Amino acid sequence: MLRKFGPPLIELRAGIIVGNGSTSFEIIRCLTERLPLMICPRWVVTKTQPIAVSDVLEYLEAALVLREAVNEPIEVGGSTVETYRSMMLAYARHRGLHRLLLRVPVLTPRLSSYWLDFVTAVPPAVSRPLIEGLRSESVCTTTLAARLFPAIRPISYAAAVHRALQRPAPSMPLPSMDGASHRTFRAEGIICDVRETVVDAPPERVFELIGNVGGKNGWFYADFLWSLRGWIDRLIGGVGMKRGRTRASGIEAGDVIDFWQVERADTPSAVLLRAEMKVPGEAWLEFNLTPQPHGRTLLRCCAWFQPRGLAGEMYWTGLYPVHALIFSGMLRAIRNRAEQTS
Repeated sequence: MLRKFGPPLIELRAGIIVGNGSTSFEIIRCLTERLPLMICPRWVVTKTQPIAVSDVLEYLEAALVLREAVNEPIEVGGSTVETYRSMMLAYARHRGLHRLLLRVPVLTPRLSSYWLDFVTAVPPAVSRPLIEGLRSESVCTTTLAARLFPAIRPISYAAAVHRALQRPAPSMPLPSMDGASHRTFRAEGIICDVRETVVDAPPERVFELIGNVGGKNGWFYADFLWSLRGWIDRLIGGVGMKRGRTRASGIEAGDVIDFWQVERADTPSAVLLRAEMKVPGEAWLEFNLTPQPHGRTLLRCCAWFQPRGLAGEMYWTGLYPVHALIFSGMLRAIRNRAEQTS
């Protein structure tokens, strides 16, 4: 109806789009990260032609300069034809995971969708139509895209996965807290534990305290637990807590603070620390400071963790009570100290 009565149309048609946030890619991520052994139905050998999100954006941008409507869909895909089996195994290789996929002639798409409901966080209303669609191949059958956009050279699936996983730091927007002081959410393969409090002191004072954390100054709360974590890290071959601070006071990007490295220090609004201790995944600790009326500050502490495989999931779940104790206590201690000295 839109084509018949609307403006001139250009329709791009793609199969799986590879990139953080893409539902199809997030399903592949969840299955591969969480399941060392997978019993796979016949649809795992269905052929598809995944395309990187960056290539999709390039096609969309190039389509803007076409002066006339195109009477048929423009099929776009990456440079390699894959199966769902090959995509999961390629993802596993990029993450350093060993995965065993056993194919069986049962498990219909409907049964598979029930299994996805249990293993992944993708809503059933989204996952079930996707799984039902796996009966059919999604491979480009025309060369129209190459003729219309000869300058675009789509990358392979392996290169698209590499690009998606080369994320220097978490960049997802935080959800609304809805009046709560604590919330945990998961998105794009990363878990975030968010805690916030209002400090009766200006952001500059709160930032000054956070900028002096670590080393001989300690971590505001439960220093013995931080020392214990550092000792365990040294025991398993990590850097431990012996490095101290790069500078006696203040904080700048590139500094070392115990087993953290400062990735960002934006005075007086944000500090991002990347963990360099040995963990089954990647971890960051972030502080955000937002000015409030009457010289107050909304202080938010975000513990980010990207688990690697099942070991990472178990690590996060097992240590969550300790992390909850430490980060809530640290936030409270920063608030009390800032209010006492402001």
